[in-house]
Amino acid sequence: MTKVKSKTRSAAKKRFKVVGSAKSKKIKRGKAFRRHLLGKMTSKRKRQLRKGGYVAVADEKRMMRLLGRV
Repeated sequence: MTKVKSKTRSAAKKRFKVVGSAKSKKIKRGKAFRRHLLGKMTSKRKRQLRKGGYVAVADEKRMMRLLGRV
């Protein structure tokens, strides 16, 4: 019996990046709310949204599966 290959979801590989060592892996992501309707936001809010964030610990296992890392 052959083992089924795990494939990376194309949408996930475009949006997330695994960073860190084997011991402390984190998944980097971009912030939401930066596409349109930016005129009503304050400069401070837009500046804060420029920085990336990390996927929550509760979602890491699911995200790793989407990225083909089982």
